[in-house]
Amino acid sequence: MKRVLIVEDIAETRRWLAQMVIETYPEAKISMAETVRTAAMFHGQTFDLVLIDLGLPDGSGLDVLRMIQSSSPEAIKVVTTVMGDDASIVGALSAGADGYLLKETAPAVITRQLAQLSIGIPAIAPSIARRIMAHFRLTGPAAGSDAQLTERETQVLGLIARGLRNSEVAHEMGIADTTVAGYIKVIYRKLGIGSRAEAAWHANRLGLRMGRKRE
Repeated sequence: MKRVLIVEDIAETRRWLAQMVIETYPEAKISMAETVRTAAMFHGQTFDLVLIDLGLPDGSGLDVLRMIQSSSPEAIKVVTTVMGDDASIVGALSAGADGYLLKETAPAVITRQLAQLSIGIPAIAPSIARRIMAHFRLTGPAAGSDAQLTERETQVLGLIARGLRNSEVAHEMGIADTTVAGYIKVIYRKLGIGSRAEAAWHANRLGLRMGRKRE
């Protein structure tokens, strides 16, 4: 990491972060900014690593994230913040953050995570990583719930996974379009999914080979 930008409004924290960067990457040249406006002065410059606080005096670090994403897309962008709520995490990751560190994390842990960036390991605070995993356990495909589907629901699952539209599924099964829509709603609820892509994943895992579309 040869060029590093630290965006942080608290001087003591800037020095603390800079010290950890130098300990990890002694050859690094560090630039600093304390506001969104100051960070904007670096627009057009390229960096290897950017550490960004979310709560800045004149705006959000998300604006800095987006700016860096545009001007230095190859930079590794890591949020360094005290905000560990879901909205902040999702907002930062959606804006292009490559990592998310909490300032309360032990310095030795942060230093180790900064060092791992050089080998492609994202810098994610352990508590944040656990929350992300918990989120996807609750919202991702429910791998163990397939047994809840009835025979007809399983048939609909296989057909929509083949890419058939609702009307084509209705024609294939000899039922009304509205009935198909009702089946799909129940299937999505039972499996904890929200798209046909996820439905295809389940159907493929089950090895479903439903009847071919009638000519």
